[in-house]
Amino acid sequence: MNPIRLAVIGNPVAHSRSPQIHARFAAASGHAVGYTRIESPLDGFVATVRAFADGGARGCNVTVPFKGEAFTACARLSERARLAQAVNTIAFDADGWFGDNTDGAGLVRDIEANAGVPLRGKRVLVLGAGGAAAGALDPLLAARPAALVVANRTPAKAQQMIERFAANAAQLDVPLSATALETPGADFDVLVNATAASLQAAVPPLPAGTLRAGALALDMMYGAAALPFLRWARAQGAVARDGLGMLVEQASEAYWIWLGVRPDTAQVLAALRLEVDAQVAAAEKAGGAS
Repeated sequence: MNPIRLAVIGNPVAHSRSPQIHARFAAASGHAVGYTRIESPLDGFVATVRAFADGGARGCNVTVPFKGEAFTACARLSERARLAQAVNTIAFDADGWFGDNTDGAGLVRDIEANAGVPLRGKRVLVLGAGGAAAGALDPLLAARPAALVVANRTPAKAQQMIERFAANAAQLDVPLSATALETPGADFDVLVNATAASLQAAVPPLPAGTLRAGALALDMMYGAAALPFLRWARAQGAVARDGLGMLVEQASEAYWIWLGVRPDTAQVLAALRLEVDAQVAAAEKAGGAS
C-alpha cells in the first residue's frame, strides 16, 4: 500500500521536527504515512504546494514565512484560519485546498491538558500582534478566560488585530483589549509570549507585578531559543513553559484534519522533551546557549 503523502513546507525547514512527530503518530495509529520536509523558494510557495498536491499528496503543514500566503491561496478556510488570516495546515481534496490554523488549538490543549491550567476565569496576557498571536486568539477566547489582553510594542497594531475578534469576544462575554508592552496591567494568571524576541535572546520589557505569583508563563519558542524567557519567567515567580507541547498538540490537530484521528500526544511529547533537553544541555555545556 502506498503511504499517505504529507509534508511541512517552509523556508528554512530543515530544523522542523514535524516529520519525527508525525512518524510517531502514524506508528501509533497504524497508518502508512510518508511525511517529508520541503523547502520552497521564497517566491514559489504556491507552485511548490501545487506540485506536491498534484503528485497525490493528502495535505501539508505550512511554516514561516508562508502562513499568510497560504491563507490567500486556499479556496476554503476554517473560521479560526479566517480570523487569524494565517494557515498552517492545508488539506487537498476535490473541492480545492482547505486551510486551517491549528496553532491556537495546540496552545490551549497544551496549557489545559499538559500544564494542567484551566483557562476559564483566568486573566490571560498575550505578547505580540503578529501571525503567531493572531493564530492563538480565537481558541483562547473559546476557553472563556476572565479577560484577554494583547500587549505589543505598537499598541495600534494590536488594536487593529483584535478588532477581527471583537464579535466573538462579545458573544463569549470575554473582555478583549490591546495595550502597550510597558503598561499591560497586573496580576495575570497566564502569559503567552507570541513574539519573536526569543530568537534574539531578548525578554519582554514588562513591569514588576504583571504576573501573579505562580502564574504560567509560556513561550511559543522551544529549545535553546526559549531559555532567556524561561529564566526571566522563573525570576518573576512564574511557572515557566516552552512551546514544545504546543508544537506536538497542534500537530495532533493537523493529523486529525488529514486522517480523522487525533493521536495521543503524551508519549510523543515525552520522547521529544528528552531529545530537546539533551540538546539544550549540550549547547549550554559548550557555551552555545545564552
